[in-house]
This record gives sequence, C-alpha cells and structure tokens, in this order.
Amino acid sequence: MGKRPARKRPPKHPDVLGLARACLEAGRYRDTRHATDRRREREITLMEIKTVLATGWHEKARDRYEEEHSAWSYSVRGKTVDRRSLRVVISFEPGERGDLLLLVTAIDLEA
Repeated sequence: MGKRPARKRPPKHPDVLGLARACLEAGRYRDTRHATDRRREREITLMEIKTVLATGWHEKARDRYEEEHSAWSYSVRGKTVDRRSLRVVISFEPGERGDLLLLVTAIDLEA
C-alpha cells in the first residue's frame, strides 16, 4: 500500500486577536474539557482568561497545526488584572452563526 498524501493545511487566521475578541463579546466561546480541567488544576478563572484574551498579544511562534482536529491552535500571552502572567491556547470552530472560540488550555507562566 502506498502512503496517503498529506492533507493541505488551511491557512492561519489573519487576525486571531480580533476574531477571539469578537467571539468573546458575542458570547460565542466554549471551554473544552481539557481547558476546564487545567483551569481548576491551576486555579485560573474564566475572568482571568477573558482578561488575557482582551489585553494580551498573539505569540505567533507558538501556533500549532493540530492534525487530530484539522485546525490551528493559537497562543495568546498576557497579564491578569493582578499582574499574573498567563498563556491561553485557543482555536476556532466554524459555526452557522459565525466562528466559535474554543478555549483549549491556560498556563500560569509563573508557576
């Protein structure tokens, strides 16, 4: 049997932060089970994640294509209101009413 040709990766979203912020504002976001578990484990609140997504910056060098989900994941780094440094990993899922922001995980960079 021959090797299957690799699927062509979709392009990265050109404005990750703009789309993430629009999704948050419209309430079009969802925690993944992994994100919920990690937030509990690392004592990171949803409000802290929202603050980082609203005020942080896109760490383009940390973007990854996830073959398993056929989607890009993006890293956003920033500080919470109490100056805690976090990295939030997000992805997007197309939906009927527009893209849905998926919260993949959150990492406390000071732990």
